[in-house]
Amino acid sequence: MAQCPKGFWSGEAKGLVIREAHFPGCAPIDAYGDGGFRFADMSHRGSLLVLPSGIHGWGVSSTADFSSETFAPVFEQADYIEILLVGCGPELVRLDKDLHQMFRAAGIMADVMSTGAAVRTLNVLLAENRAVAAALIAVE
Repeated sequence: MAQCPKGFWSGEAKGLVIREAHFPGCAPIDAYGDGGFRFADMSHRGSLLVLPSGIHGWGVSSTADFSSETFAPVFEQADYIEILLVGCGPELVRLDKDLHQMFRAAGIMADVMSTGAAVRTLNVLLAENRAVAAALIAVE
């Protein structure tokens, strides 16, 4: 039986590094459901932010998690975003008035819809090379 290298269990050894989920490019969403998404021949479990800087894992599981903090990456890249598609899961929910105003002040038109509709719209707008981003809550 092989032995683990010295320091392996103590955290001294360098090895597998788990990083924040991030795809550094722009890609259409090929499929969604079962709690995740497929894009660029990969899959991701959980919600996503599709931004000019790439596709990022997003720690939001319901619209109750929406806040200026959860949308901070969107605001950081506002100069490159005209339209934000907000996929709220299976049903439509209105954005909080203050959050909606923050998007307007940043020059972003936030369009709220179901996740399925947001994915379909995102793919069309990406094909048209529009300045679009998406915040997509994963659905089962």
